[in-house]
Amino acid sequence: MEKLESVVIRFSGDSGDGMQLTGTQFSNTSALMGNDLSTFPDFPAEIRAPQGTVAGVSGFQVNIGSSEVNTPGDEPDVLIAMNPAALKANIGSLKKGGTVIANIDAFTDSNFKKCGYDSNPLKTHDMETYKVIEANITSQTLEALKDSEIDNKSKGRCKNFYALGITYFMFGRDLEPTIKWVQEKFKKRPDLVDANVKALKAGRNYAETIETIVSNYEIPAAKISPGTYRHINGNTATAWGLMQAAEAADLKLFLGSYPITPASDILHELSRHKNFGIKTFQAEDEIAAISSSIGASFAGALSLTTSSGPGIALKGEALGLAMIYEIPLVIVNIQRGGPSTGLPTKTEQSDLNQAFHGRNGDCPLIIVAASRPSDCFHMAYEAARLTLEHMTPVMLLTDGYIANGAEPWKLPDLEKDYSKINSKVTTSSLEEDGSYLPYKRDEKLVRPWAIPGTPGHEHRLGGLEKEDITGNVCYDPENHLHMSKIRAKKVALVADNIPLQEIEGEDSGDLLVVSWGGTYGATHMAVRQLQKKGRKISLMHLKYINPLPKNVGDLLKKFKQILVPELNMGQMVDILNAKFKCDAIGYNKVMGLPFKISELVESMEGLMDGKGIQNPADFS
Repeated sequence: MEKLESVVIRFSGDSGDGMQLTGTQFSNTSALMGNDLSTFPDFPAEIRAPQGTVAGVSGFQVNIGSSEVNTPGDEPDVLIAMNPAALKANIGSLKKGGTVIANIDAFTDSNFKKCGYDSNPLKTHDMETYKVIEANITSQTLEALKDSEIDNKSKGRCKNFYALGITYFMFGRDLEPTIKWVQEKFKKRPDLVDANVKALKAGRNYAETIETIVSNYEIPAAKISPGTYRHINGNTATAWGLMQAAEAADLKLFLGSYPITPASDILHELSRHKNFGIKTFQAEDEIAAISSSIGASFAGALSLTTSSGPGIALKGEALGLAMIYEIPLVIVNIQRGGPSTGLPTKTEQSDLNQAFHGRNGDCPLIIVAASRPSDCFHMAYEAARLTLEHMTPVMLLTDGYIANGAEPWKLPDLEKDYSKINSKVTTSSLEEDGSYLPYKRDEKLVRPWAIPGTPGHEHRLGGLEKEDITGNVCYDPENHLHMSKIRAKKVALVADNIPLQEIEGEDSGDLLVVSWGGTYGATHMAVRQLQKKGRKISLMHLKYINPLPKNVGDLLKKFKQILVPELNMGQMVDILNAKFKCDAIGYNKVMGLPFKISELVESMEGLMDGKGIQNPADFS
């Protein structure tokens, strides 16, 4: 048995082959065995693309390790290809010398034509650099289940568990967690339990019988800080962070949402927790969704709305309404490839300008961004804390990569770190004459939050400009200027209520890499590799975007060069250059894929060595 520090595995097949389920089970089992890990589900936007075509390929990549894992890995070591289309879609990214496990039963002339092969690709010279294992996965699954009571179509669907069994033997995974999951999942169908468990064991036994071909590897448990961990994806962590914020503020949680990829899972998750008093409303459209959340906020709930870029565009007018109301509202934007419908199931960071400016008038919002799946919990909580303490909407940016990706999450100490949020709900803000002034502000320019039905606190809100203090409708030009300045300054003052920016590495040097959002894992690993080489490079990863932490400008001045990698055409780099005139250089990628560590290392070294960089999104 050969010991490995880490391994990257990609399960790939047709959309109906169960690759997401297979990858998830491999990941969950690896987490239970103590490995650190990171996952990357990758699936088509079409509900059912033509079977056997490249457009219909669904994949799931997982990186498991015995040390810190921050990304799903650059290149797979092992590719499980359930059909020729899966091979064609993924072979270009497989590591040279890597292993291909091909379901040879699906490698037929008709399937070759569907994905554009002239003949069997496994027999070409291109495959000589890889280790190819041809396995009759479909037929051997059917043979293993010949005595099962289920129909042949259902037997064929068990082939993903057969493939899973092969990988379990290769990497020393325990079958029991998956067997228990199958027993729970199909507890009302004992025949399906029996079939899937038989297929899993048959795949493992097959791999063991060809052990001269299939190497057997061991990935020891990772050395991580003591605590209780669970496997979590970004959308679940976001939902839980908002749930905890509602508990900490002693408020009810309300979600008004319209289904959209990749944000819908937050709606699904919150709808499971009605026992906590959570109310979820699936509206008829995006405008109704955010409008219901505004109404719930006016009525005293911690309210949120979830969407992705196209939906956020539709919510634009209502976002301005919430801002001029000056009420709490969390807007969660799970970014995806755009513009328009774009790439619904692919990741991107192209909604940053939309978050800053995607509304009519001068309409500033607080903007925060999560850095990885587990961080979604903390930043969702922070978004709720800031909106409640400052009485203005907050947009939380995540993206498809971290929303669908998963990793181990150390359960936090909720009593110590997430136990109290002081909202601005008031029951005693009346003046001496008994009147209530809805726009009378404290030292942070925050107005009180009076809930309808509070005696003496009757008031009206609307989209027309308000007179300061009284909240009466006011068209006076001087008042409009005054109120616009107040609303902007209120957001700027949030900088006093967020942490100062930290840097990974020395606080001065040759190159500062500035990243934000879901690119953290790749930028962190790339910078760390170069630091180990002795390069004078540091990382500044931004999670508080508007306002920026107060010390960002001073930190930028201490480095000779600044590189900003983003999954867009250069939005954060423009913001930093406009605000700080720091001559930052962008490294931009808009391919629906996350950064590879290797491409970041190459660009960082090129910049430090005076060779410049090849920016993928350079159109000059």
